[in-house]
Amino acid sequence: MRYFCLALLFLFSSIPSKTQTLSQNSASIRILDSIIINAFLPNKTWLPETAGTYLYSGKKTETVSLIHSDVDLSSKIGRQLFSKIPGVFVYDMDGSGNQVNIATRGLDPHRGWDLNIRKDGVLTNSDMYGYPASHYSMPMESIDHIEFVRGTGSLQYGAQFGGMLNYINKREDSAKVFGFESINTIGSYQLVSSYNAVGGQLGKFKYYAYLYRKSKDGYRENESTSSQAENLMLEFNPSKALSIKFEWARSTYLYRLPGPLSDPMFLKDPRMSTRNRNYFSPEIHVPSLNIDWRLNKHLKLQFIASAVLGSRNSVLFDRPANVTDSINPGTGQYNNRQVDIDQFNSHTYEVRLLQQFQLFGKPTNLVAGLQFMNNDLHRRQLGVGTTGSDYNITLVNPVWGRDLHFKTKNLAGFTEGKLQFNQHWSVTAGLRYEQGISQMSGQIAYYPSDKIPFDLVHKFPLFGAGIQYQFSKQTLFYVGWSQSYRPMIFKDLIPGSVYETIDTLIKDVKGDNLELGFRGSWKSIKWDLTAFILREFNRFGTIAGIDASGVLYTYKTNIGNSISKGLELFIQWDQPLDKNALLSLFTSTNLMQARYVKANIKQGTKNTDISGNKVESAPELTSRNGFTIRLKKFSTTLLYSYTAETFSDPFNTVTPTALTGAVGLVPAYGLLDLNASWQINKIFNLKFNFNNITDKQYFTKRPLMYPGPGIWSSDGRNFSCSIGIKL
Repeated sequence: MRYFCLALLFLFSSIPSKTQTLSQNSASIRILDSIIINAFLPNKTWLPETAGTYLYSGKKTETVSLIHSDVDLSSKIGRQLFSKIPGVFVYDMDGSGNQVNIATRGLDPHRGWDLNIRKDGVLTNSDMYGYPASHYSMPMESIDHIEFVRGTGSLQYGAQFGGMLNYINKREDSAKVFGFESINTIGSYQLVSSYNAVGGQLGKFKYYAYLYRKSKDGYRENESTSSQAENLMLEFNPSKALSIKFEWARSTYLYRLPGPLSDPMFLKDPRMSTRNRNYFSPEIHVPSLNIDWRLNKHLKLQFIASAVLGSRNSVLFDRPANVTDSINPGTGQYNNRQVDIDQFNSHTYEVRLLQQFQLFGKPTNLVAGLQFMNNDLHRRQLGVGTTGSDYNITLVNPVWGRDLHFKTKNLAGFTEGKLQFNQHWSVTAGLRYEQGISQMSGQIAYYPSDKIPFDLVHKFPLFGAGIQYQFSKQTLFYVGWSQSYRPMIFKDLIPGSVYETIDTLIKDVKGDNLELGFRGSWKSIKWDLTAFILREFNRFGTIAGIDASGVLYTYKTNIGNSISKGLELFIQWDQPLDKNALLSLFTSTNLMQARYVKANIKQGTKNTDISGNKVESAPELTSRNGFTIRLKKFSTTLLYSYTAETFSDPFNTVTPTALTGAVGLVPAYGLLDLNASWQINKIFNLKFNFNNITDKQYFTKRPLMYPGPGIWSSDGRNFSCSIGIKL
């Protein structure tokens, strides 16, 4: 840090001073009134071939505007937010709209942990090597647009199979010294939320800050949430070539969980509750320093130092749905709850360069960079909590069942270049090299002490390449291939019982993404058609074994491979009805087969071959279809979302377990949403959201881990109304 500060001091001292007073140029300066241009702006586009220090040529990219759409922002309804990104599977784990859980191409949707999730380019995954779920939860009212790059871009930002999901925050109005925005929402189940932001520019300084509060009772009994979020951004531009931005973001919420249901419970009343004293509460801080510097006309440099700091706390009566949380006759009180606390201390440093030059007389772009991660995840689990009913993570016994540190240091270097052969053809190619070590230390009450600590070494190269053919300015063909990996995380390495052992030769999951696409626009039609194959080798799982004395044990190891392949289709037709009216029709559809290959897993006391079985939570058809009508200042969107049936376990169990509902088929479901917005004038706007208007009773997944094994009902019919003010 000392050397970094000295470098900054030198940097500032070398910037030439340029001062100019208003009086010196008063004759040539006029203050103009602001003007408003009314136009129908597209809310689905693609990223340019280069942006900042990123290279996107030859890759499947998407960007969706939220400020030009009718989606329900306060409830964070994933099927609406990502309605125009084909193949997104939405896991409605949290009906109170605290976080978005998505995946694509047969990956795991749990808090997006197969994705590299960022906000304004800053990493928000809690710990990429220990627990890669993203617990940071920004209000969607604060987001301008969402960028999504599929897995073939993994060389540049990180090796995750799912790709990069980047939420771009709203910014200040540079024409104002002070601007203000307020979005206030009320809705079903006592929903009340308020987003308030200020921003502006004063000379070479820019600022933007927001404050967010929300509360909601929830669709189910004994369900409620209260959430908070804040953000402060300060930017200094000492010259046109240099930007220095500091940002601090925080989010926290307290979610009261209604508990899992069995199938008979769900069929009887999907709104019923099995728990009234279970709570989950993460509090995450994301500070960052971002320096963008255009060194010359052809060279850009970016440096980002960031951290994810905070905790993930839960206090639960953690039992299956058929176990009642009732008063213990022997004590006259409830049973003790389980307390789990994760403490995140993750630091990331990234430096990137984008160089433009001529090679063999052809324009060439080269991006290169380094990324260093230094993380310490402190996991304390199986604590004996209180017998009360409020949110209380106090222990009645100071000894934890598991008290572990998982420390990771990882250095990654990458480079990727694009060579333009002619006005049509271009080729990209690159590599990424990962090297690091994860060290686990601590104690597990039921596990032999000589099994901990242990070290895991990461050391491998990743390669990728792509081809792009530009038919015209609006139409192109692309094909890309890139290797990816998923490291062994805490969950994969902690034994669940004294009978479970871990393969000392267990390997990270490796694989690749291959995609071939054709996208563009012609007259009123816009499209993107992509064929893909995603392969995962050495997936994690558990097999059974018998030791020398004939005793059964379980063995956590690499169980086999999986392949996901399919088609992703987006088509949109925009037809002007007159100069003040537009009709827009679209479909966003995914056809997919995700299967296990050469895989075995423990079933009872023996191992079962699951080759050919379907991968969990991987629907063969996901289709979102809708239309939007825009009339001057009024807009309305009708959306129909269909998700085919899925399995909840690798054995593809069809008949649910009667008592717990932990495994079994997840039925297909179709949902209808209606959203409308009205820009009353340049200051006020109104939004109306009618979600699941047919009151479909459904669920999206049967989790085996948090928030508990069984069925978690998704929200039925609900509505909300928002009023926005912008000054």
